Amino acid sequence: MVGYGDDGLIIKPSGRHLENLIYLTMEFVEGKLLFDVCKSNGSMGEDVGRLFAIQMLDCMEYMQNQRVAHRDLKLENIILDKSGQVKLVDFGFACHKQTENLKSYRGTFTYMAPEIKEGKTYNGSEVDIFSFGVILFVVSHGIFPFKEARQQEYFFNLLMTGQHQLYFNKVNGNSLS
Repeated sequence: MVGYGDDGLIIKPSGRHLENLIYLTMEFVEGKLLFDVCKSNGSMGEDVGRLFAIQMLDCMEYMQNQRVAHRDLKLENIILDKSGQVKLVDFGFACHKQTENLKSYRGTFTYMAPEIKEGKTYNGSEVDIFSFGVILFVVSHGIFPFKEARQQEYFFNLLMTGQHQLYFNKVNGNSLS
C-alpha cells in the first residue's frame, strides 16, 4: 500500500460528483497469484511454508500496527512478485481503526473463521490469523485442512476434538480439494 484516504472524488460521465470516498493506493505488482502457484506446485513443504509465513506475519504485523484488518485473506488475494515477495491485494472487506467487536459477515467460506460463520462478535486481526493458518496449511501440504470451519465438518471436528493423529492419518491419505 502506498497510501490511503477518505477524501476520494469520482466524477461520473453524467457530471454527478461522488465525494468523500475511501480509497487505497497500491503499487503495481507483476507476479502470480498464490492460488495459481499452489495449484501448479501442490505441496511445497515446510521450508517454503516457513518462508511464506515469515513474510505474511510481517504483512499482518504491519496491518495490525496500522489498525487494519483485511477480513478476506485467501490464496486468491496474495500475489508473489517476480522475486517471490508476498503482496496482499483486495482490501474490499478491510476495516480500519475499528477492528474489534465486529459483527459483519465478511470473508470467503473456506478461509472463514468459525466465529464469523456462527454470527458471533469477532476481532478482525484474529480472524485474519485464522485465515492465514488455512493458507499456510495449503502452501505446506497442497490441500485445504478442511472444507469449512464448522463442528459438523468431519476434518474440522477431528481437529477441534483433539484427534490430531487420526486427522493427519486421514489428511495424508485423502484429498480435500
